[in-house]
Amino acid sequence: MTDVAERYRALASEFTRRVEAVPDGRWESPSPGEGWSAGDVLGHVLDTHRNTPTHVGLSMTLRDSVDRDPLGAWHEAREATEELLADPERAGLEYEGYFGRTTLRETVDGFVCFDLLVHGWDIARATGQAETLPAHEVERVRSDATRLGDGLRAEGVCGPEVSVPADASAQDRLLGFLGRRP
Repeated sequence: MTDVAERYRALASEFTRRVEAVPDGRWESPSPGEGWSAGDVLGHVLDTHRNTPTHVGLSMTLRDSVDRDPLGAWHEAREATEELLADPERAGLEYEGYFGRTTLRETVDGFVCFDLLVHGWDIARATGQAETLPAHEVERVRSDATRLGDGLRAEGVCGPEVSVPADASAQDRLLGFLGRRP
């Protein structure tokens, strides 16, 4: 298994823990993203999982949906992504991405894993769960987000940076940078 597959598996496990812990009736709770519910956040993560393989001409069909079975839909997307990453040929397929030539594996590493960490926090915040994120991933995602620069501020991506105290934790600095109020 590759480092990307291991990273994805670890972040997906953390995301799964959060999805499994959503109390009954809380999928409609408002998330930190303006106008989004916890269910909308999960729907976005599912769309990202479903759409990422299309960049290299592959498809991912999910039978379940957030409306019918949020946990089942998430498990289905996770398993399909783990299956893609386990196949070096498919994971290594290349395409011309926004930042140049890349692979499916690199997109999962740089984008899908980013989403799992940040949107896991969004779901936790929306549904009253513990919000602590894995510290090593906070640092990595902060570094990735910083490299994206103003590309993060595009409409529908991240809002304006939120000020946090100078002595804020690394997690709170990341969240503020991504336009969230820690």
